[in-house]
Amino acid sequence: VQLQASGGGLVQAGASLRLSCAASGRTFSSYGMGWFRQVPGKEREFVAAIGWSGDSTSYAESVKGRFIISRDNAKNWVYLQMNSLKPDDTAVYYCAANCDIGRFKTGPVGIDYWGQGTQVTVSS
Repeated sequence: VQLQASGGGLVQAGASLRLSCAASGRTFSSYGMGWFRQVPGKEREFVAAIGWSGDSTSYAESVKGRFIISRDNAKNWVYLQMNSLKPDDTAVYYCAANCDIGRFKTGPVGIDYWGQGTQVTVSS
């Protein structure tokens, strides 16, 4: 699975932004998909994940109620709708694929596939 993230940018606090991740590969629909983020000097951290069917989702506490992850298996896309953005959300965001959705919440180690990052900057 190859992943290509897009949609980052510079926004003001309180604004919304939608990240997209295009996936290639015939087995996309069999993978759990997720988003991580990383700021310089810190470990990459879990943001959100979604199961292969889209029925199961999980979120980091810091984004719960503000971010929504979704996927379109027919088009091989996964999205992260980010609302009520805060300066603390500033980071490079990475999409990821893993056969076990439970792996995402444990951190970045062992994740099967990564996309390149997209920068999100939230100004105060």
